[in-house]
Order: sequence, then structure tokens, then C-alpha cells
Amino acid sequence: MKKFEEKTIHSQPIYHGKVISLKVDDVTLPNGETSKREIVNHPGAVAVIAITEEGKLVVVEQYRKALERSIIEIPAGKLEPGELPEVTAVRELEEETGYGCKELTYLQSFATSPGFADEIIHLFVARGLYQIENRAAMDEDEFVELMEITVEEGEQMVVSQKIFDAKTAFAILWLKMQA
Repeated sequence: MKKFEEKTIHSQPIYHGKVISLKVDDVTLPNGETSKREIVNHPGAVAVIAITEEGKLVVVEQYRKALERSIIEIPAGKLEPGELPEVTAVRELEEETGYGCKELTYLQSFATSPGFADEIIHLFVARGLYQIENRAAMDEDEFVELMEITVEEGEQMVVSQKIFDAKTAFAILWLKMQA
């Protein structure tokens, strides 16, 4: 048994949508008591730290309904069934920014909200960017504005909360550590 493991006694699917599913699990706790866990299942995602030849970070501004506001983020997107994360990374970079890359390097993966969701983001670094002539179309419900920012501009955007998500804040910190 894993340390602090919670054994599932019963699982009740609640909702199955286009992006997520929700279930409620009855679990036995390490002390023998029982509890309920509300869990969001997500197929996983990728995010791309795309760096220009000038050392700038490629970001997009887009509206996030869950937050009821626009935020600035690194390019990212959901894994499609059976799709390898590196394939998703290249696709999302192209769709959201119009860039391809000569070099794509896996950096690491991390959980986004482990208290209630199983989503894992696979983070990549893209270098050797070039413009795609006939780029893939964005999703029909996706509207973004492309920007290229310096690390210092990114830090200010974190302070002003224009950058408000963990993956992009991580990207700024990672870039700063590379200097």
C-alpha cells in the first residue's frame, strides 16, 4: 500500500463532457474512516515555452471564461485521444502562434490541481522558431492575440496578474533561471 493511500470503494460518474468528466468516489482513508472525493478527469495537456531568436517568450492573450477575464499564457492545449504529447505541442504551437520550431525539447510534467483533478501538463521548450505559411486553423471557439515578451516584461505581468496561471508563471521563472 502506498503511503496515505485512499482505496476507492465506489465511483459514481456525474458528468461526461467534451473536455472533462466528473465523478464522486467513496474512499476508505488510511485511518479506516470513509470520505467522498469529487474528481475531475482530464485527458492531459501540453504547454510550450517558445523562445524567439531574440530570447523573447511567445505568449497569447485569451479570454478564460472560468476566470471571467483575459490572461496572458504560453501556448497550450489538450491532448487528443492517443496523441503523443510532443505531437500536441507542435500542433498547439502552430495553431495558436503560427510558428513551427526546429527544436522541441521535453522539460517536465506536472499536476495542475491535484486536490481535485488528474490533469497533467507536459511542458516543452521550442527553439528555432519559424513562421508557418499555411498554418493549421485554431479551434472555432478560440480567439487569441499573439505577443512576444521579455523575461522582465513577463515578471511585471505576473506582478500585475496579467499572467495568472501556474504554467506561464513557471515559464517566466524557468527562463529567468536560464540567464
